[in-house]
Amino acid sequence: MKTILATAISSALFLTACSEPVDTNANNASKTTTAVEVSSQQQDINPLMKPSSLQYQAPDFAAIEDAHFLPAFTKGIKQQKQEIALIVENTTPTSFINTIVALERSGELLGRTSSIFFNLSGTDSNPTRRELQKELAPKLAAHSDDIFLNKALFSKVESLFNNKEQLNLTAEESRLLEVYYKRFIRAGAQLNDDQQQQIRDINAQLSKLTTEFSQNLLALMQSNTILIEDKSKLAGLTESKIQQLANAAKEAGHKDKYLIKITNTTRQPILASLENRELREKVWQASADRALSGKNSNRNMVPKLAKLRSERAALLGYDSYADYGLESQMVKKPSAVYDMFGSMVPQLLQNVNAEAGAIKAKINASGKDFELQPWDWFYYAEQVRKDKYNLDENAVKEYFEFNRVLEDGVFYTMNRFYGVTFKPRPDLPVYHPNVKAYELFDHDGTSLAIFYADYFAREGKRGGAWMSSFVRPSELLNNKPVVVNVMNIQKAPEGEPTLISYSEATTIFHELGHGLHGMLTKVKYPSLAGTSVSRDFVEFPSTFEEDWAMHPEVIANYAKHYKTGEPIQADLLKKVIDSRSFNQGFDTLEYVAAALLDMEWHSVPADAPLQDIVEFEKTALDKHNINVPFIPPRYKSAYFSHSMGGGYSAGYYAYMWSEILAADAYAFVQEEGGLKREIGDKYRKEILEVGNSRDLMESYKAFRGQEPSTKALLKRRGLTTVVN
Repeated sequence: MKTILATAISSALFLTACSEPVDTNANNASKTTTAVEVSSQQQDINPLMKPSSLQYQAPDFAAIEDAHFLPAFTKGIKQQKQEIALIVENTTPTSFINTIVALERSGELLGRTSSIFFNLSGTDSNPTRRELQKELAPKLAAHSDDIFLNKALFSKVESLFNNKEQLNLTAEESRLLEVYYKRFIRAGAQLNDDQQQQIRDINAQLSKLTTEFSQNLLALMQSNTILIEDKSKLAGLTESKIQQLANAAKEAGHKDKYLIKITNTTRQPILASLENRELREKVWQASADRALSGKNSNRNMVPKLAKLRSERAALLGYDSYADYGLESQMVKKPSAVYDMFGSMVPQLLQNVNAEAGAIKAKINASGKDFELQPWDWFYYAEQVRKDKYNLDENAVKEYFEFNRVLEDGVFYTMNRFYGVTFKPRPDLPVYHPNVKAYELFDHDGTSLAIFYADYFAREGKRGGAWMSSFVRPSELLNNKPVVVNVMNIQKAPEGEPTLISYSEATTIFHELGHGLHGMLTKVKYPSLAGTSVSRDFVEFPSTFEEDWAMHPEVIANYAKHYKTGEPIQADLLKKVIDSRSFNQGFDTLEYVAAALLDMEWHSVPADAPLQDIVEFEKTALDKHNINVPFIPPRYKSAYFSHSMGGGYSAGYYAYMWSEILAADAYAFVQEEGGLKREIGDKYRKEILEVGNSRDLMESYKAFRGQEPSTKALLKRRGLTTVVN
């Protein structure tokens, strides 16, 4: 699933509000002088200590070393503590400027250091960075608590909120004040001292456990592999794919062997091609059972995370963490999520049963005699798809060469719809040779942002796809956006073109939808800018971009044979388009199962005992009548980073909620003329530029003219009729 980076925290203050300083010993004059001298010396040689001199403060990756991070975090935490103290101790009448705006301005050094460090920890991790993450996690959590549990600071915010009608605020200022007030309340600012201490203790434990959870999965990405000695077991794979596996084995020190790495979802793409059923089972089990035992087990950690979140929610007066989490989202209540998915299940199961019937028939026709298992689904589904559409996935990939998809597909669409242009910036330093830097320009030549493209898989990068920011945009701070898109595409061997699937192509469109949401913002305050919106809205602008990948004008511009340059043939293109609804029963059910599993974990009451992870999963799926043996959840609990890692806790439903908006908006755009600047400019103005500066449904209605319906979603997923 395509996700925004969980560590891309939703506001400049919250990004920086995270830790406990190391104070200088003020009782020793000579030590104090030495510390000041050392600090000054560090500032001269540490590139993190001051804004980068590169355009838009793009990080100088050529100068940044791991040793620079801890001193910068330490000083940044101390600086923000001092800035908060000045706000609290200010004896002039409390105002929006000396309180809320001062909070927005606080933590510059800590924010800069955090954004660079956590982005690199996700994309280019190493043992030093992982150890530093563990060390920083509880300190950053404590620092956040020191701000949002500060009673004197909250008193100032509360007084402004209670008198906001007399403050003559602009609409954006009023929105910002409301956001801050709610943030303090939801952090526990109104609790008594004992309750606040409990909140602090829980937050420290959660910070430690979520870091361990994520690092266990990162370690498993390197160690959870399957080594094959006999090439014949790889029958069904292309020679290019076999060579990739050979290269992976060689890099891991296994010459003349083949190494299969497990990707982040339960499903494994390689299963669609592997003929050897025993090997398919082995691959699937390595995926489905990961993190359940051994050195990097998350089995006991998941129930603890769920219970701690529930205990925190109970302290804040909520029935469950799901109630707490959804209060600030568009959907508002867990019951709305259960109702949305529950209404889909009967039709969804009809599609699943029809798809399973076709697959079982294919198994029987091949002369095999076994029960359909999850490791069989993709292999035989691919055979059914070939029969149904006469479509060879490898033949399709020959028309989806990576660079052409990016430049002639994604960049072309963004230029036609929004008038923006991406120009390479090879002069800017990058953090890995496979990363490319671009500058984004508006239609009139105005420079808007710096964009980093990091699309290829490698050791040290976490799984999945996401967008994040190195510099958060803000008119208040005069900051231009510096944004990164990250994916895990397997790069072809040296000298060969990287051919990707249509699904990977749509993911590139998706992630740049997040990227433009961050880069085209025109909001004054960083806490409201760009992607600082609710989880169930943030996936809307990204999902909206996906369908442009199949727009006739767009695909004619980029879907060309990697050797001949010939455009994709009309009959093959029709098959690709028609096949989009194929296997949607499976795709939708595995997503719905994961979303409901996430919601069930976060609906467990605080006084419930710790749950057994395997039994809990079964009970949760049975409860919703979606425990289909051959279609497991897209993520099982032990490696469900969205849910247990904290970024989308009680929020994985948001992808489908956002897809309702996206499908409805895309259908509306087509009714209005399709790929035209006039409608693109309206979408840009009403959705992308405004961030969270107004009510999100009001933004949608300002663009669409009405609230969305689910009609376009059902059509998009091919779920309006039963699959034959």
